[in-house]
Amino acid sequence: MSIIKIDMNSTEFKAELEKTIIFTDKVNAQFGWVYNPQEEVNEGVQMGLARNKMMYKKRFCPCFMVDNTGDKPKSVDDRICPCKPAIEKEIPENGVCHCGIFCTPEFATNKKIEMGVKKVITTHSHGLTQKEAQTLVDKNELDGDEILSLLEARELNMINFKLVDVREHMEWKMGHIKGTNKLIPTSSFFRALDSEKLNKDENIILYCHVGSRSAYCAKILLESGFSKIGNLTNGIVSYNGEIKRQKGK
Repeated sequence: MSIIKIDMNSTEFKAELEKTIIFTDKVNAQFGWVYNPQEEVNEGVQMGLARNKMMYKKRFCPCFMVDNTGDKPKSVDDRICPCKPAIEKEIPENGVCHCGIFCTPEFATNKKIEMGVKKVITTHSHGLTQKEAQTLVDKNELDGDEILSLLEARELNMINFKLVDVREHMEWKMGHIKGTNKLIPTSSFFRALDSEKLNKDENIILYCHVGSRSAYCAKILLESGFSKIGNLTNGIVSYNGEIKRQKGK
């Protein structure tokens, strides 16, 4: 499997990231939007946009798969930032684009209130019985708290499953869920299926940044004969457990 690696400490990437930040600043100013109060969301999307510009020469939305098998790279739904679905549907209807970086001022204000509430209220208990853990791991869609519970249950040998990150190598280095078993980037996913030798009968849970790429890869696995596939619905940004970061290239 060939994983495309971009050194985020390189002069080339830093220069592209600066250009991308200027670009997203201009997009906000043009449409009257504001940034998401969750700074890690904005940083992740900006780095993804810069990465895609370097890899594909276009700022494809980092939350959707890019098909690089033809003569020219093409994003699913032609998602080039700022994408048409965000402008015409997502932000007018939901107050925020799919990737989460661009929002209306009203959405940002409500999100700040929500973030403040979450700091003082804990609503989740991680303890599971073995039966509860098995029921949970068989779900098709899971939230961040459920993944955290399953990882704890796996440490206690109550269940077994593979947790797979389908983001790109650079995103993996920025931070991935502690306990992740494999990195299989979406850009290499088709080529990686054979080499990674995943068991079609074992529980496999996928995640990406906000859930779009992992949902797409889950569909690929199901169509390829895998029977127990789960997806972290809202991606790593919804996960409140331990994040492991890597240094260097």
